[in-house]
Amino acid sequence: MDFIEVAAAVIQKDGFYLCAQRKESKYNYLSKKFEFPGGKVEEGETLQEALIREIYEELGVKIFVQQKIKNVKHCYPDFNVDITFFACNLIDNNNLSNLEHEKIIWMEAQELISLDWAAADIPIVNLLCDNKLES
Repeated sequence: MDFIEVAAAVIQKDGFYLCAQRKESKYNYLSKKFEFPGGKVEEGETLQEALIREIYEELGVKIFVQQKIKNVKHCYPDFNVDITFFACNLIDNNNLSNLEHEKIIWMEAQELISLDWAAADIPIVNLLCDNKLES
């Protein structure tokens, strides 16, 4: 099975991180799980371009993509993902809308572990909870 290339945004604002809960899915292991928002990279896009597009489609806001945090390869039962996580800042804080997810919430790093995360996002949650990610 090939890996699906994905870019994800770790968006921090005032010490809180944006967490997005997936809607019901045909894959039980992803239904209602939390994730850092983002999506698939389309042909001809860079990771950063894909991330900017996906966040605008999902949340209706523009972001500034900062540094790469980590690359995570994960094998789910039905597909594989290669996710590159980036630290990001919102450019327009006032227009954040939930356009694609079950819900979106802001949480402090130490609270993140209390959510039910998609397996591929857990390494980033652990980095944030252990304060091993620079702001």
